Amino acid sequence: MSLSFELLGNDGAARRGRITTAHGTVETPAFMPVGTAGTVKAMLPQSVAETGAEIVLGNTFHLMLRPGAERVAALGGLHKFMNWPGPILTDSGGFQVMSLKDLRKLDPDGVTFRSPIDGTQHRLTPERSLEIQHLLDADITMSFDECTTWPVEEAEAAKSMRLSMKWAERGKRAFAERPGYGLFGIVQGSVFPELRAESVRALSAIGFDGYAIGGLAVGEGQERMFATLDTTVPQLPAGRPRYLMGVGRPADIVGAVLRGIDMFDCVMPTRAGRTAQAFTRRGELNLRNARHRDDPRPIDERCACPACTHHSRAYLHHLIRAEEILASMLLTWHNLHYYQDIMRGLRGAIESNSLGHWIAAFASEQDLGDIPPL
Repeated sequence: MSLSFELLGNDGAARRGRITTAHGTVETPAFMPVGTAGTVKAMLPQSVAETGAEIVLGNTFHLMLRPGAERVAALGGLHKFMNWPGPILTDSGGFQVMSLKDLRKLDPDGVTFRSPIDGTQHRLTPERSLEIQHLLDADITMSFDECTTWPVEEAEAAKSMRLSMKWAERGKRAFAERPGYGLFGIVQGSVFPELRAESVRALSAIGFDGYAIGGLAVGEGQERMFATLDTTVPQLPAGRPRYLMGVGRPADIVGAVLRGIDMFDCVMPTRAGRTAQAFTRRGELNLRNARHRDDPRPIDERCACPACTHHSRAYLHHLIRAEEILASMLLTWHNLHYYQDIMRGLRGAIESNSLGHWIAAFASEQDLGDIPPL
């Protein structure tokens, strides 16, 4: 294995770890801001780092279409291109291809699709996805998979999962091993425990630097998602990182950490910041609402981000109503800072074996009731 993962401690099933990559370390549990097209929207790279983020996510599909992986490589790789010196994980493009139902043709070898940008035809195979991610210089490369849709019948989920397992084996053969770089396999199988178990066995036999759980947070709901994690996570290799893809809301993240997940990504905090939504310790705020127009308080009095330390809810409400770009910048910064605060809190609680107390306080503040237990 080329990617180092050190398990530093446990509190129940929750894990405190450290991933060491070619471009730096990542303390886990970790949340990765999404920088789909080589930028975390409305944020400077140094601003992302100031929130506490140590790793960001880029996307194979979007970067292969624009500006092109070969161009990024010729300009020094994605780290230099976007001025992010830290670790980068790249999604394989499988999820985006899944969403192009009317623009794609799937076959056992890969996927042919038309670009939603200009209509040009492209081909993605496990080998080409790995090649693109290599050109981007991703520290963590994801196997190319077919992200199973929801809702789905068990037979269709089985067919999709088994195709992804064949693609995972091909991707492993195509991956260029080098120090500090790693390849993650992606567990599929929708919400069916036997299919998830079969997928874990197949990936474990191939052998990966880390294991992701894909095909969740696609509409199945939190209860089914947690139930799937309850049966799947204990079967994953204990000595490798575990990544839950595309999750999610703060309560989803906390519940998944409780179940042994180490890594997360989601567009939610950045997308919310661009649509006047702020995540806080007492729930979500819509700063567009008129009730904020005369409010001198910060979004969250305990938050150290620039939006909270320098500006009032009234000012942010004004920016939103005036359609000023600064509103998106400040609210995105706040949301990412809040998510990183959650991850810092979780790491500290696991280290001190006080996770139960931390989660109870978090749930009480958010008025969530109990986080669904194991």
